[in-house]
Parts: sequence; structure tokens; C-alpha cells
Amino acid sequence: MSEPQSAHDRRDPVPPATPRRLRPAELLFEPAQALADEEHFFDLESLDDPRQLLARSTELALAFRAAADRATEYQAIAAAQLADPRRFDRLTFAAIAEQSGWTEDYAKKMVEFGTRLQER
Repeated sequence: MSEPQSAHDRRDPVPPATPRRLRPAELLFEPAQALADEEHFFDLESLDDPRQLLARSTELALAFRAAADRATEYQAIAAAQLADPRRFDRLTFAAIAEQSGWTEDYAKKMVEFGTRLQER
């Protein structure tokens, strides 16, 4: 007889070994007037309930992390495309590093990462 599945296992069809993409929280655009106020940040300063503040700030932190991870993947893909030896105008690791503000070593790693991402 097989072991019973937990409620989490039944509702989550993604196997645990497969990384799940976090979906960014909705980032509400702030009015121009609020942007001038350096203390204003996604209306967090107006929340009086610490539970709400923790929930919303956690949601924003996760959204920003997910967005940063996704942007990094796109950087890697672009770097791999720019370094592709099939391109007549391909860039060297040094040129990619200079353009993006990376070290040459990091540019090489990003090209390798981007190549792997494109192969998926």
C-alpha cells in the first residue's frame, strides 16, 4: 500500500524537484505627487496594522526578487545571443562586460547561463 499523500501533494502537480516561479505581486504605480515624497513607498507608510504591513511588504519583497531573477535570466539570454559565434557581429566577453558593467569572468558565466536557458 502506498503512503498517503498530504493535502499539499494532492493540490500541487509540480514535483518538488521542479523549481516553481514566484508570481510577482501586483506593483501599483504611484501618483507623481507621491513619487516626490522620498518617504512614500507603495503606500506602506500609511498602513497602521503591523500584520498588514508585514504581509504587503513581504509581498513586495517577493515580487521584487522574482522580477530581479527574471531580469537576470533575460540579461543572460541577451549576453548569450550577443556572444553567439554564428553572429557576424558577435561580442567578446570583454565587450559584453564593458557594456553591462560586469567583470569579464562574470560575463562569461552569464553567457554560459544564457546558453543553457536557451537550450530548455
